[in-house]
Amino acid sequence: MTHAPLPLSPDRPWLAPLAGYSDLPFRLLCRAHGAACCETEMVSGKGMLFSSHGTGRLLDTCPADQPLVVQLFGADPEVMAKAAEMVLARGFQFLDLNAGCPVPKVVKAGSGAALMREPARLAELALALVSRAGEGRVGVKLRLGWTHDEQTFIEAAKRLADTGVAWLTLHPRSAAQGYSGSAHWKALAELKSATSLPVIASGDLFSAQDAARCLRETGVDAVMFARGALRHPGIFEDLREILSGRSPEPLTGRRIAGFVREHAALIAEYGQPRKDLLKLRTVIPRFVHGLPGSKEIRKRMILCHDWAMVHELADMLETIDDACVEPGDNDLVAPMGEAS
Repeated sequence: MTHAPLPLSPDRPWLAPLAGYSDLPFRLLCRAHGAACCETEMVSGKGMLFSSHGTGRLLDTCPADQPLVVQLFGADPEVMAKAAEMVLARGFQFLDLNAGCPVPKVVKAGSGAALMREPARLAELALALVSRAGEGRVGVKLRLGWTHDEQTFIEAAKRLADTGVAWLTLHPRSAAQGYSGSAHWKALAELKSATSLPVIASGDLFSAQDAARCLRETGVDAVMFARGALRHPGIFEDLREILSGRSPEPLTGRRIAGFVREHAALIAEYGQPRKDLLKLRTVIPRFVHGLPGSKEIRKRMILCHDWAMVHELADMLETIDDACVEPGDNDLVAPMGEAS
């Protein structure tokens, strides 16, 4: 397996780890439309040790799926070190430690955003990964802290800088906030000023315009799309167009039809067509959100039971030349288990 260096610049956007969504076919779809780097879905350190079949599927990849970062979560440094060894033995080179997931089943085990309550333990876990992967190969994804009044992200960043981690990603909400309210972008600028490590922004990047504004206002090194990419896989190339001073292609029905057909073809080649058809029933309604006539398309997609119907829906989309209305903050519900 060959590896390209990790891109860390404003015009090289990343795809976030999205539990249940950022599988190999979706990553390849996003890469085809400008994603410069992708992360796997969250992988359990314990799941790796117990050789869970589900965990193994999360690591499915191919030569075109590069550069790729494997995101691990866990609370035991020894377990995480062993899990890292197993991941590296499979040919992966880059790791990301999740300290941002606020989902109850994750934080109850002391993992994910629960680690923001213990910056010293977080640093210990990061060091365990760096000791296996080497300096320059490990990142950490952070939240502001456990609550808005208990912000520990600056302390965590300072401790992590001493462990040899190579980059930090910040979703500027507290763990208690989950995905509600607004992301506090000012904290991104604070983190950028407080550390010499590259900083990637995540949170409330629902459109390419949002990302361009975030880059301008915070001075971060790069951005990572989560919910924005689930709605619009071309958000990556749109950002590149904006940063180059050009207007991105409108998100019309015809453009969305292309995404649907590409995704279906990638699932046929790399996915599990029967299982992934059910997943697509939740993905396509996100693609068409805000499109004139989308209510009927969503209704048909929910009832879709074979791939022929998916292609019929793509044909319907081809006839819609109007563009989608840009989503508001409350229009994009976070997928269960989103890792950001």
